[in-house]
Order: sequence, then structure tokens, then C-alpha cells
Amino acid sequence: MSYPGGYKYTKDHEWIELVDGRGKVGITDYAQQQLGDVVYIELPEVGATLKQGQSFGTIESVKAVSELYAPVGGEVVEVNAALKDKPEAVNADPHGSWMIVVKLANAAEAGALLDATQYQELLK
Repeated sequence: MSYPGGYKYTKDHEWIELVDGRGKVGITDYAQQQLGDVVYIELPEVGATLKQGQSFGTIESVKAVSELYAPVGGEVVEVNAALKDKPEAVNADPHGSWMIVVKLANAAEAGALLDATQYQELLK
């Protein structure tokens, strides 16, 4: 699996796609492989304020329940409600299945994240 070059990644296996001070957040292909079949995703409400590294919800698979961590701090401005009905979309298309959109509080935080090459090195 290739990891999109335009995304940034966390060591906790979230990705973020940054556009105009906002970031779409999801989990990586590696994360969904480790989880197995995803059966439930709990996400925050629009308007929630997150700190970088804070848990913003949980993802539940047949094997385990895992925390989801915010790659950056900011305000949740959108939540992908479709995932409540179809959480398995994360398995089918992890890099296209975003969970939340965050309006960044501090754009500099994104600088601490990994790029695709660094992330793939981390997985080795």
C-alpha cells in the first residue's frame, strides 16, 4: 500500500490532509490492517476543541477497541456521520475515509508530524 504523499502522519497511525488551515483526519492502512474488521467508530461532536495528541474518539474492531488521537489541536468543524452507519469503509478505503475535520489552532503543530517517507520508515 502506498501512503499519500500530500498527507502528514502520526506515530499513532493517523493521517491528516491539510488544506487552508483545516485538516481532514483518518487512520492509515497500517492501522486498519492491525485492527481487522472495523465494526464501530465513536467520534466527537462538531464544536469540540482538541489538543494535539488528545483522544478524539474510539474505533472498535472484532479484535480490539483503540483510541483515536488528534494529529493537531483545534476545533472540530465537521464529522463524517456516514462512518456511523458504514464503519467498514475504513477497512475498504482507509486513506479516503476521513473521520473529522479540524480547524487548526496552531499550524506549526503540523510541522512535527511525519511525511509519507518517514511514516513508511517507521513501519519497517
